[in-house]
Amino acid sequence: MDISYEKPKLEKLCLQEREADKKLGAISGKKLRSRLSDIEAAATVSELVAGRPHPYTNDDEGKFSLDLHGGDRLLFVPEEDPPPLKDDGGIDWSKVESIKVVFIGDPHG
Repeated sequence: MDISYEKPKLEKLCLQEREADKKLGAISGKKLRSRLSDIEAAATVSELVAGRPHPYTNDDEGKFSLDLHGGDRLLFVPEEDPPPLKDDGGIDWSKVESIKVVFIGDPHG
């Protein structure tokens, strides 16, 4: 899959190992690099298996989450606008082939 970033700060965090380890800690930084590699290797979001992949609901509907370490998460949305939809109106993650990273950290903290 293709990966883009909502903000330059997120791109720097994802692409610079030192920056990620400094902001997130060594364990989450390492997990972030692993999750990004998993995303790049997958054809669609539904192929992701590591990091307890799951879509968000309610206020954060439209976002997808991958666990890093502790409470840290990598959140992304489909790059396609509008995204591919299922018959029920929800996002069809099995057809999402490019994503935009929108948040990295603890969304509950």
